[in-house]
This record gives sequence, structure tokens and C-alpha cells, in this order.
Amino acid sequence: MRRCLVGIVALLLAAALISSACGSSDSSSGERAPAEPQEVPQSDGSDGTADLLAEAPELVIGVVLPETGSLSFLYPPESTGVRLGVEDVRAAGGRVEILAGDSGTDPDIAIETVNRLLGEGAHAIIGAAASGVSQGIIQTLYESQVAQCAASNTSAAFSTQQNAEFFFRTVTTTRADAPVMADNIARGGGTNVAILARGDDWGQSLSELLAKSLDELNVTSEVVVFSQDAVNFQDIAESVRSMAADTVVILAFAEGAQIVRSLLEAGVPPSAMHGGAGMFDVELPSIVSPGNPELLDGFTVYAASGSIEFNERLSELVGGNVVFGGQAYDCVVVLALASLAAGSTEGPGILAEVQNVTRYGTKCFDYGECAALMAEGVDIDYDGVSGPLDLDEVGDISVGRFGVAQVRDGALQVLRVQDIDVP
Repeated sequence: MRRCLVGIVALLLAAALISSACGSSDSSSGERAPAEPQEVPQSDGSDGTADLLAEAPELVIGVVLPETGSLSFLYPPESTGVRLGVEDVRAAGGRVEILAGDSGTDPDIAIETVNRLLGEGAHAIIGAAASGVSQGIIQTLYESQVAQCAASNTSAAFSTQQNAEFFFRTVTTTRADAPVMADNIARGGGTNVAILARGDDWGQSLSELLAKSLDELNVTSEVVVFSQDAVNFQDIAESVRSMAADTVVILAFAEGAQIVRSLLEAGVPPSAMHGGAGMFDVELPSIVSPGNPELLDGFTVYAASGSIEFNERLSELVGGNVVFGGQAYDCVVVLALASLAAGSTEGPGILAEVQNVTRYGTKCFDYGECAALMAEGVDIDYDGVSGPLDLDEVGDISVGRFGVAQVRDGALQVLRVQDIDVP
């Protein structure tokens, strides 16, 4: 099945109050016509919710996230988002358990973890954090018919590949992200952009789409692909200088800090630098310049975000780094609701309900509220902490939430949160 994402509409929601940070085929569920508005039933205390939850099978979710490796800074917000989701589902009477393991940023580590978790009884998987790592486990999950929800896999490749039948995500794809980044760069006065992209699935996918989006805005750009295993990045800095670029986009993970240092040494000001989600790390200013984090003031970063309210809740637990935490939370809730609707923990049953519980029904905003509606026979439309979601027939969200942050006074601060509509 092929997926076409057409355009984006960015909607400014609010100034963020906290500091915060990466990147299908035939589905067993189909499109439904929008439902007629339904009156939400009023519970008299015997609405059958308790019976529905008691009869539901216990869902065991395997969590495959980077405790180690170059994306380990994503582990606290994503794993804590998962934990909060599980706590809230249980508090509402849902039956869900988690098994956890490390993915690193290495497909070999991730597949070993996935096999272990499946052997221990996991019915579904959340992860991996990196698109390239998920590519290393997706075939196994496809063959095992196990549902996989990704909170931070933005590569567009998953939208069309044949072995992604059991894959869905709660994060926008690079096809939606690239125009937001391009528009921000153009409005900031960028006219000649160097796009430095790590040579993996996420980096190459986003760099190509970003170059296209910039071209549509009459902004010149050139993509420079680098190896994340390089010893130093001085040659990249020289390439930027020879291009006379006025703006530099860095699509990197942990190696991005070293790239930024090289660019600063080459005379590129931080106000001319923009980073992708792999650099949305609250510790980045101190990593780049220990003892003088203000040196990075003006550096702009982009990544998916949760709602301001959820980010505040999460921030108290993880010290400010909330990137992809809301998306991870919603993976738990969507999997739990889909399993409840299916009355099954099997992958085909869950995937048949993923779209149904997030689209075209009566709006509900947490697991307990949604379960109560389901007990009354009402079709639901779960709107999550990461946005309205509206998952389509191949597992991509139709509406997502996006954060733009900048280093100010040595700290990474969220400037705004936007909802991105992807019809």
C-alpha cells in the first residue's frame, strides 16, 4: 500500500514553559466514513466498564530503547513516557505490563533484545528510537506478526515498505518535518543552506526532503553526507566554508556536538546553525562547550513534542528533556485501547483496531474515558498528549505535534509548539 502525505499546516499553540530533544503496507483496518456526532452516555455506575476491563487479556509490551549509544539522551524521556502511560492505564483499570531492554543505536543489539522480549512473552513492541535501528528489527516483527509502535521513527521509508504491516507510529514523518524546518530557515533569512546529513536512513531521508522543501521556497541548498564513524569533522567544516553557506543544518546524533565545535572553529556562528531531532538534547550546550554553554546561544533545534501540560509533568521526572516522551506515552495508550477493542493481544487483532480507536469516533482524551465509552458501544477517537493522532490506514498519524527550541543563556528552551496537519 502506498501512502501520500500532502502538505502541512502549522498551527501555533503556545509558548512553552519548559526546556526539552530523533529518525506499512497493507493494514487489516480500513478507512471509515466520519461518524455522525454521538451523545456521550452518562454513567450511572453500572456502565459495564469494569466488566469490559476485567475480561480483557493482559497486554505485555516490550520496550526497546537506547539505554546506551549515541541516542541514549532519548532514553529518559521515552522510557519515562512509557512508564507514565502504563501507570495511567493501570490506574484506570487496564491490564498492561512492560518488559524492557536496550537497543543501543545498533540493530544487532536491538534484534537480540527483541528476540529475548518475544521469548519472555511480549505481545507488542515500543521502539526502537532510531529509524535505522527499527529497520533492523522490523522484519522479525513482521514475520512474528507482532505490533510495533515507534515514538521517534520519522523516516518516510516505513510508509511504503512491504514488511511494515505491523508497524505504526505516533510521530510525524520527515515529509511533514522538512517543510516546517525549511519555512523556519527561510523566514530567518537563509538563502544558501548546507545540509549535513549522517549516512543512515533517517539522515538521508530528511536531507533529501529538506532540500526539496527549501527549493520550493527558492532557497539554495546542498547536501553533504557524512559517516557517523568519522574520527573528526574538520573536512565538513571546510566544505561549509567553501560553499559560503549562510545557514547550516546538522542532521546528526551524538556526533553532532563534535560537528558543531568544528563549525564554530571555522567561524560559523551558532545563530546560523539548525539541528535535527537527533540533537534535541538539553545537555548539548554544555557538551559542546563545557564551562561556557552560552557559546551556543542562537542554535535552533527541531523535534516532536508533547502538549505543554504533559511536558510539565514529564519534565519534573527527567529534568527538562521531554522530546518524544508524549509520543511514547501515546504508544502505550493506543496499543492498550486497540488490544481492548480487539479483545486480543495478537498483532493482527491489534493492528485492525489501531486506526479505529484514533479516528472518526467520539473524542476521548485518556484511557479510562475511552474505555468507558467503549463499554457503552461507542466508537472512540483517542486524542493523545502528542496531538490528535488520527492514524491512517498504513500507520502514519495525520496530525502531530512539533516543537521548535533554541539555546538561550546556555540552556535549550522550547520557543513554540505547533500542531502539524498531514491530510
